[in-house]
Amino acid sequence: MTNSEQQRYRFSEAPIWELQRSYYEELGLQAWKNDQVPQYITSNPMIGTAYAEMIFGFLQDRYALGQTDEPVIILEMGAGAGRLAFQVLQKLSELIDYAGIKLPPFQYVMSDLPVKNIAGWQQHPGLIPFVQQGILDFARFDAVHDTELHLTHSGNVIQVGGLKQPLLVIANYFFDSIQQELLYIDEGKIYECEVSLKYPEEAESMGTSEVLKGIIPEYHYSRAAGYEEKSYPYHVVADYYREKLEDTHILFPATALACMERLDSLSQAGFLLLTADKGDHRLENWEFAEPPKLMHHGSISLTANYHAMQYFFEQKGALSLFTPHHYKNLNVGCILKLKDPASHVHTRLAYRRFVDRFGPDDFFSLKVWVDQNFDSIGLQQILAFWRLGGYDAELFIQSAERISSLLEDANDEELLDLQHGIQQMWAGYYPMPQRYDLALDSGLLLFEMDMYRDARMFLERSLHESDEEPVITVLYCLAICSYELEDLEAALDYTRKALVLEPEHEEALDLLAALSEG
Repeated sequence: MTNSEQQRYRFSEAPIWELQRSYYEELGLQAWKNDQVPQYITSNPMIGTAYAEMIFGFLQDRYALGQTDEPVIILEMGAGAGRLAFQVLQKLSELIDYAGIKLPPFQYVMSDLPVKNIAGWQQHPGLIPFVQQGILDFARFDAVHDTELHLTHSGNVIQVGGLKQPLLVIANYFFDSIQQELLYIDEGKIYECEVSLKYPEEAESMGTSEVLKGIIPEYHYSRAAGYEEKSYPYHVVADYYREKLEDTHILFPATALACMERLDSLSQAGFLLLTADKGDHRLENWEFAEPPKLMHHGSISLTANYHAMQYFFEQKGALSLFTPHHYKNLNVGCILKLKDPASHVHTRLAYRRFVDRFGPDDFFSLKVWVDQNFDSIGLQQILAFWRLGGYDAELFIQSAERISSLLEDANDEELLDLQHGIQQMWAGYYPMPQRYDLALDSGLLLFEMDMYRDARMFLERSLHESDEEPVITVLYCLAICSYELEDLEAALDYTRKALVLEPEHEEALDLLAALSEG
């Protein structure tokens, strides 16, 4: 470590990127445990619905253009914990079933660099049904080098020019986490910002994440006329920046552009990119910029340069969709590099309805406010926001205590809507690496609502799936549920199990006496 502290690197070749790769390969899906690496904002039911609607629109557009037989391949890069794929596939399947119209076939391919992630997806109970239906496969994909897609389940290989339909690419929190060049532009000249790294004193004994957190970059400038040469693949963007910007630092997404060009070559018909990130597509946001700071969250990330990607592909005839309003936390964009992209009307309309008018970033801004004000929100407002969020489990977990406090004054319609919401939530629940007993919270709330059949189903599920010893509250509630459902044998069994844990439990003793008399 000591020698490398003094060494200068091209920014895209600095050791931080190898550490980044090691972090994900070492942890696999555990990288997303307890949100070490953020995932909720880019993989909740709201953004899953928005993407499903745009994909559904794209399938309609392809069918209208007479492209009815060849499948549309949907490639998610950096699929991470797998939650977004689950949400998109579930919502897309619902749309297709509901519409009942003819569409071209499709296949969703989850990809990432760590082999551990693929192994985890293959075993996840939420994803297995989609594999069995033939609409989900997996691939290890290195965005820096790979030129083909090798599908692990089917064994198929997608090679250059192998697709007749456009490739549909999904990239959430992806472009901010892969290599970028760092340039400085002033007075019509481009300089490269090389970096030297100061490591923490105890780096040799620290974990990868701790090292990444403790690294301090120092920048050094050297003239880089090569970016201005016509032979440089992305000189059209570099020239634009030389003309328009001064005294500013630019994160230049050469790796992202090269990756998208390689993916573009897989299809004879171009690509559609759906992407969401901390990324700026407005040139003014890159004016007079200071050197970037590494954002740490287990791994590291930087701001994605959507402006460069938009500008480069628009020069090749692409159509880009970004919101006219400014984003707060998440910029959601759509780039259509297709023959006559404007003719893909359903795709564009879906973006307008589910991103531009009110989208994932707007929803997250509201969620931040709701999270801070649960104590003052009424049940109708909680139910409305829960519906807006696609009956998301995280919203339920955060509001369960508040809901419980409001049940006493709830009317029958609200209770029925709450029961329906719990059923919808469970159908769309994707367990993450951290285990949360959602079934327990659901069962206890339903028990408070006197909905004993549903309560027993969830409480028994919690009992069977938990690795811990049962608690008396669960056993006693199950005994009451069974009693109310006139399953006296089960009621007696649960009551006796409860009394083994707490022999003096008064309510359980009373129930045992009543059952014994019966």
